[in-house]
Amino acid sequence: MRQVLVTGATGTVGHPLARLLAERGDRVRALVRDPAAAQRVLPPGVAAVAGDVTDPASVRAALKGCDTVFHTAGLPEQWLTDRSLFQRVNVDGTAHLVDAALAEGVSCFVHTSTMDVFERPHEGSFDESALAEAPLGTAYERSKQQADRLVSTAIAERGLPGRIVHPAAVFGPGPAHPTALNRLLVDLARNRVPVLPPGGMAVVGNEDLARGQLLVAEREIGARYLFVDKFLELPQLAELVRSVHPGTRVPMPLATPVAWVVAAVGELAAKLTRSAPLLSFGELHFLTAEVTPSAARARRELGWAPGEAAEAVAATLRHFRAAASPDS
Repeated sequence: MRQVLVTGATGTVGHPLARLLAERGDRVRALVRDPAAAQRVLPPGVAAVAGDVTDPASVRAALKGCDTVFHTAGLPEQWLTDRSLFQRVNVDGTAHLVDAALAEGVSCFVHTSTMDVFERPHEGSFDESALAEAPLGTAYERSKQQADRLVSTAIAERGLPGRIVHPAAVFGPGPAHPTALNRLLVDLARNRVPVLPPGGMAVVGNEDLARGQLLVAEREIGARYLFVDKFLELPQLAELVRSVHPGTRVPMPLATPVAWVVAAVGELAAKLTRSAPLLSFGELHFLTAEVTPSAARARRELGWAPGEAAEAVAATLRHFRAAASPDS
């Protein structure tokens, strides 16, 4: 059996992955900040190891004896009070994992990047063929772009046995409070969304992504794969929630010019109150880009196929309803 380190195992992306690894018989460690708290929510068979991706010494200690690394930890938000966190977690944290993996001599390093790092045409779909060269539009996207380049350089120049996964917006059950797309799904089900911003997003369920991550680990060094189920305009997403959660109201969409005004006012207020705006520039930038990534390569070469989106949404809502947290 392999000794595997998973970062982000208490989050939306890493939790189902850690479970699948343990279920197939791998010895799995999860890098967590609070082992006692994490052990209560980690899947059976996953050992909590104290550490933080921002602390290189703890990363090196956690990686001791591991031959495989799945790096899924990161900040998925499009707005933070302290933007420097994007650099410290998404970029520097990845650098610490890469350095430790090279020092330990691991045989497989799977990095979870994002669909955002590719060249995205204004019309039509895009694939893994070309990485974006210009700096991306938001602090989150730029941090993921830098992390992706860091891993790519380590593969090409330092001998890192890396593979890279590029998911669309991820949703699904996980022990953490609902964040990003999960928060939107929960808020829609609870009729907490007064209006919908314009645009939409490509989505993928975390269980489907976890299966894809395991498949990518078996591919050649340097392999990249996009994982996406489908693109949904926000009214379509709300309708999907209503289909599995009767009583959900489908909010009216905002006109694009009005949405930018709302975002501008919200960003200004956020600077004064230090609380998240109702709609941030980063979120609006992401939604109105309406990019459509293609998972054709993953389907063709890996035999990957997503499950039923409605079932995944229903499972997500059931999970956060059962968790009964204040944010759900």
